[in-house]
Amino acid sequence: MKCEIELDGKLRSVEVIHSGERARWTVDGSELDADAVEVSPGIYSILIGGKSFEARVEAKGDSQLRVTVAGREYEATIRNPRKWKRVRAAGAEAEGRQQVTTPMPGKIVLVLVKSGEVVEVGQGIVVVEAMKMQNEIRSPKSGTVERLLVIEGQTVNAGEVVAIVE
Repeated sequence: MKCEIELDGKLRSVEVIHSGERARWTVDGSELDADAVEVSPGIYSILIGGKSFEARVEAKGDSQLRVTVAGREYEATIRNPRKWKRVRAAGAEAEGRQQVTTPMPGKIVLVLVKSGEVVEVGQGIVVVEAMKMQNEIRSPKSGTVERLLVIEGQTVNAGEVVAIVE
């Protein structure tokens, strides 16, 4: 995917080439050593040059985004919005019974809710530690935690269901 992003008034050319589970990033023609995983809707765990960041991305309109990294907010405009459908949809709440899964293998270090508890969209369900980083797995919808399928200290695989929200 190739697009232009205006970030705080500066126009950047960004290209992402996916090959299997890995992606290669190029910004303004220079290759960037970065990995990004969407840990829950609109929340990304990013590793750039060995440093870890959490980014929150909120849609503000068709191609407008608010990106928050390390407590600092950035305004971004996607110049090729038809290829950025996924981010626009990230602000939408999931419907129906949802299985909450882990995006990566790791260890459950904290369970934040109980079975039967009412949760809001984006509320933390569990915290998974992977590669010395802790990632909060959030609810994709408002509803009731029907079942918790993990306990603290349990090891999980990528894609494993940790909870069901009805």
